[in-house]
Amino acid sequence: MSSPTDAGVEETVAGDTTLAALSHASALVASFLGPLLFLILADDDDELVKQNAKNSLNFQLIIFIAMVVSGLLTVVLVGFALIPLIGLIDLVLVLIATLKANDGQVYSYPYTPDIL
Repeated sequence: MSSPTDAGVEETVAGDTTLAALSHASALVASFLGPLLFLILADDDDELVKQNAKNSLNFQLIIFIAMVVSGLLTVVLVGFALIPLIGLIDLVLVLIATLKANDGQVYSYPYTPDIL
């Protein structure tokens, strides 16, 4: 039986922590293209970079979809409140993920399905 504190525990994997952290941080500059680039360029045996880049790419695709929906909702004025909120959530979670990846952990974003 798992305790409630086990739910947020990230897996520690050996690999290049700098590239893993950059795979998350690149999303702040290049949205889903940054993590995609790190996923493509990662060594075949570097699971830390691959897993972090996949998780970052999945999250950025969800953020992109949320921004498109928010853009459509600006017609009914709801989108004007959602766009900055989604941007803030993206910034905070990417910074947390970058710090976790720099410590050698595979960070899984909350409420993000495994698309890739």
